[in-house]
Amino acid sequence: MMMIPTAFWLVPIASVVALCMAYYFFRTMMRADEGTPRMREIASYVRSGAMSYLKQQYKVVTIVFVVLAIIFAFMAYVLKWQNPWVPFAFITGGFFSGLAGFFGMKTATYASARTANAARKSLDGGLKIAFRSGAVMGLTVVGLGLLDIAIWFLILNTFYKGDNFALITITTTMLTFGMGASTQALFARVGGGIYTKAADVGADIVGKVEADIPEDDPRNPATIADNVGDNVGDVAGMGADLYESYCGSILSTAALGATAFAMSGEMQMKAVIAPMLIAAVGVFLSIFGIYLVRTKEGATMRDLLRSLSVGTNVSALLIAVATFAILYLLGIDNWLGLSFSVITGLAAGIIIGQATEYYTSHSYKPTQKISEAGLTGSATVIIKGIGTGMISTCIPVVTIGVAIMLSYLCANGFNMAMSAEALSKGLYGIGIAAVGMLSTLGITLATDAYGPIADNAGGNAEMSELGEEVRHRTDALDALGNTTAATGKGFAIGSAALTALALLASYIEEVKIAMERAGMTLTNLKGEIIAAADATIPDFMNYFQVNLMNPRVLVGAFIGAMAAFLFCGLTMEAVGRAAQKMVEEVRRQFREIAGILEGKATPDYGSCVAISTRAAQHEMIFPSILAIAIPIVVGLILGVAGVLGLLVGGLAGGFTLAVFMANAGGAWDNAKKMVEEGNFGGKGSFAHKATIVGDTVGDPFKDTSGPSLNILIKLMSMVSIVMAGLTVAFA
Repeated sequence: MMMIPTAFWLVPIASVVALCMAYYFFRTMMRADEGTPRMREIASYVRSGAMSYLKQQYKVVTIVFVVLAIIFAFMAYVLKWQNPWVPFAFITGGFFSGLAGFFGMKTATYASARTANAARKSLDGGLKIAFRSGAVMGLTVVGLGLLDIAIWFLILNTFYKGDNFALITITTTMLTFGMGASTQALFARVGGGIYTKAADVGADIVGKVEADIPEDDPRNPATIADNVGDNVGDVAGMGADLYESYCGSILSTAALGATAFAMSGEMQMKAVIAPMLIAAVGVFLSIFGIYLVRTKEGATMRDLLRSLSVGTNVSALLIAVATFAILYLLGIDNWLGLSFSVITGLAAGIIIGQATEYYTSHSYKPTQKISEAGLTGSATVIIKGIGTGMISTCIPVVTIGVAIMLSYLCANGFNMAMSAEALSKGLYGIGIAAVGMLSTLGITLATDAYGPIADNAGGNAEMSELGEEVRHRTDALDALGNTTAATGKGFAIGSAALTALALLASYIEEVKIAMERAGMTLTNLKGEIIAAADATIPDFMNYFQVNLMNPRVLVGAFIGAMAAFLFCGLTMEAVGRAAQKMVEEVRRQFREIAGILEGKATPDYGSCVAISTRAAQHEMIFPSILAIAIPIVVGLILGVAGVLGLLVGGLAGGFTLAVFMANAGGAWDNAKKMVEEGNFGGKGSFAHKATIVGDTVGDPFKDTSGPSLNILIKLMSMVSIVMAGLTVAFA
């Protein structure tokens, strides 16, 4: 057993602190008053619907996990193509990912009415309850993530003894629980996205456009389903998504560290635990930042955005400073350069967040112009929104490109040499930049989970008829939530890009381990036959002919880019089919149940909840299974070179498409909100109806297809890593 440095124990300590603080914020929220009997009743409808859906989803996901675990066990114990720990790591990854989503959603469904009730007194009161309830999700994700990582590291360190190659085996094995987290996250994102957008689109088309009734009006049969959907998609789905990003970035960087410093003795262990320690310190700084978030009565949108920015930016600044101390005290080689790699990741995350805010907030011109386009109709709103979304991809793509180059150079002392050692250390720098971007996830995710809580609070206020002043406050919190949700999606996509790039290198290491397990050798650049474990990255790339002139690489890249569009098309159509059923049901109730529109009869909310539930359960399966199948099929047909092409094509195409869809959808949503605030004719005007159409088009863009793509990018990488033994066996 290798000696674990004392500093490592900060990782499990940080995980316990995060979980304890999450519980504290949850109990504090629960002690707040839930409001009037009507507010409690509405909250109970939403809570019941959300929990009912989640139980159904977990039943379906459990079946998929059992089948996949059996396949992995067969590959590990019968065919000997995999590490025997893979089936167990896969299951725990999925379990913890689902658990993070469950706790976050449970908190959100209890917090919405309490936020609305606090908003009856002050804007600051509503903001604090909503934000700290969102922090429960953020701290639960990082707490469970670090706990899972710490447990597996201790277990595997006990069983694998001896040489430097053992740490490479341990870290690549731990990566496989990332596939479990990715699989669970994809089901949660796709299923939740279909559920929420079927209800949202149906409620908007029939309620706001055709019947001319306000958003979240209790006369609309789809209102409860819409509020339920906000929780299952944007809370449970986002939590599972970022749990997987968080763990994936830490584990892929640890695996790269084990490889880059394989011949450096004690330095190898330090490189492995460095990303874990940065994440652990980030937990404490996230908690500090959460307490900095507050605002004043009568705050404008910019004031509210500034309130959240204070917490997130102070945390980011402090972790940047702390990183220098962590890497210096560890005594890791080139600690100064690696510290700047971390800062590169942090800076990239901030820039992407600010760019997303600029293109999606109605405080700025791009979204204001979309609102103005409503004066000439829904077609111009849609055209303007698509154009804005496409233009918005420029800054994130350039930022990620610069971050990749800078983090690589910083880790190599600004040496662009492509030698084996330089490549390994440069890739480690890129991986640790991804860790930097996600190091303060505890507070970053809180700003995202805050959004659906504020949205549901507005719905509760409307359905409970709390009055114009309260609704004005909840509308301000909701509009802020739309922007933070869009910013969170941009942040999640950006982190996915850096993590997926690190996973590319991890795939190479897993292929080498699979070859070693099978007793295979390869020819190095000198023409010598060597063991797979001794091959450098240049040796590996040369042996498998991974270059742009190899048609297998090119075909794989095309398939990867196509997979992103295919996946989006399938999920968009799924939302469309489900929304059609919802529209028909709402129209039927307006037509057949007398007195609904006059407020004299109660709609059948349950039938709309049932439509969204059935649609989500049915429609999420094929796209999710396809995401798992594509890397396996490409590996069997095109081999290792084809898989690497697939992952590069999927990363480039998926990242750009995801940014476009998330930003276009967020801009359409806030353009509608701007009109509803009294601009360009206000509620009920021609421009309002036009922006509602834009918003309904943007709903599946920003809440179903777009955010699911960052999971697709990483899931294809994770599947490729787990199935490396199968690919090598048939290569």
